[in-house]
This record gives sequence, structure tokens and C-alpha cells, in this order.
Amino acid sequence: MKKYTYTEKKDTRSGFGAGLTELGKTNPNVVALCADLTGSLKMNDFEKNHPDRFFQVGIAEANMMGIAAGLTIGGKIPFTGTFANFSTGRVYDQIRQSIAYSGKNVKICASHAGLTLGEDGATHQILEDIGLMKMLPGITVINPCDYNQTKAATMAIADFDGPVYLRFGRPSVPVFMPEDQPFVIGKAIKLTEGTDVTIVATGHLVWESLVAAEKLESEGISCEVINIHTIKPLDEEAILESVAKTGCIVTAEEHNKYGGLGESVARCLTTNNPVPQEFVAVNDTFGESATPAELMKKYQIDNNAVIKAVKNVLLRK
Repeated sequence: MKKYTYTEKKDTRSGFGAGLTELGKTNPNVVALCADLTGSLKMNDFEKNHPDRFFQVGIAEANMMGIAAGLTIGGKIPFTGTFANFSTGRVYDQIRQSIAYSGKNVKICASHAGLTLGEDGATHQILEDIGLMKMLPGITVINPCDYNQTKAATMAIADFDGPVYLRFGRPSVPVFMPEDQPFVIGKAIKLTEGTDVTIVATGHLVWESLVAAEKLESEGISCEVINIHTIKPLDEEAILESVAKTGCIVTAEEHNKYGGLGESVARCLTTNNPVPQEFVAVNDTFGESATPAELMKKYQIDNNAVIKAVKNVLLRK
């Protein structure tokens, strides 16, 4: 099995900031809007270098979405920035009516997603955002796994015509994807070859799945790990090709088990090739205040949870 290592940890929100900085230099149509969280979203450099293309709207997220929709009419490519909770749940009506319904070219960029927001607690740890966004017709949903992939995704969506939800996080996590890895929207990346079980993971759970796969290899279990950075549109071809070989699958995500990656994969399998599936996801509950590692362990979305799910699904083959 291919081994993945890392030499540093970085937060994925900094990958977004770095990507936005590059876009500021290369694409004059890119504009940025923020809801009073410029530092948290790492948008400072863009604001400093392009003050005429940066709009600080304050704590008025719904207004931000409306302004962003309007800016697209003049050919601008707006990137909105705030926490995932405020990027989706607080402004769902505005996204549905002003952006999704008319297919506006808005990039909804959401930081501090999932349980790994940590100490800020349940009110900010949104675990429903992927489900909310993927159910809106025409919206592309992207959830990259590390700093490098988040930077690449940020730059890639500027060239994509249509509304995008880009989800990333707060904590520092291993940087293990190649810096020059092309980001192709809707195209999964196979990280390891395996024959016994398929593990498809997204976001922070990609690294946890690689750790799990390495531990399982020492027990003689061969895992095929696939990085699903784009949840909608889902790369069904990659999933079906893998399960045709392994005969079972585990889905891993930092999201409620309802409405996320796991359910999208289940729909794909049900209509094409039903095989046993186990879900690594939050079990329909809110979070609480603690460190990211403590929360991932308690809510069973760490590498140990992936190992448990793999062993369970193998019993069902």
C-alpha cells in the first residue's frame, strides 16, 4: 500500500486564503465579501491588496448573499466568506432564491465547518451544511481534505461557471496532498489500491482513513482509499469501479449521517450495484465544546471509527 506522510500541519482555511490571494493577482473579476470575519477566513491579504474588490458587509450574512448575487450580473465572480453555519443555515432562503434558482456564479466559501470547530460549541458546529447545499438544484459541493487541496479548489472554482459551496475547517491538519495536484471538480482521487474494502472519505476524514488503512494493512486487510473532494457531482464511476473489485464500502465524513456523503454513495450503490456499506459520520446529534481530537473520538469520526466500520462491513460481505 502506498504510504502517505506529512511534514507539517496547516488549517484548510489558510489554504482558502492562499488561493484567494493568487486569484486576486490573476483574475481581475474575482471579488470578495466577508461578514465581519476577515481574519478567521484568512482574507486579509486580498483585502489589503485589492481594497476596491473587497466588501466588508458586517454581521449581515443574508445581505452578503444578495450583494454577491447582484455582482455576478456585472460579470464579477464573488467569493463570500463566513463560518459554515452562517454560510448555509442562516442564509438558506437567500441562497435558494437569489443564487441557486437563477444559477448565479457565486462561490459560497465556508470555514469552521463540522465538529472540529472545537471549543466554540454546538451552536457553531454545523453538521447539516452539506445536506442543505447538495439538495439545492445546480449547486456544486466541494469539501477538500488539506491545505494544498483547499488552495487548489479555491482557484479551480473561479474558472467554473455556476454556484459553488466550498467547505473547509479551522484546525491544523496534516498536509499530504501534492502541492501541484490538479484539482478537477467532480473527479475523485484514488489514494491507495486495495482489494478487500473501499473507503471513500471527504474533508478531514481523508487523512483519518489513510491512517486507518495503514493500521488495517498490518492486520492483513487491504483497503482502497478514495478522496471524494467533490460531493456533488459525485464521481459515481470511481466508486462503482472500486466496489466491483472489493465488494463492500465504508463512507467517512465529518457531517451528520443524514444528508451527507454516505447517503449520496448509498443512492449510487442502490441504483447500480448494491453492496454492504458502513457509515462513519456523526449519529444524528449536535456537538459540544471540546478539542477537535476529543470530539472526533467521542462522536466516532476518527481513524479508530473507520477501522471499526471496515471490520463490520467485512463481516457482511
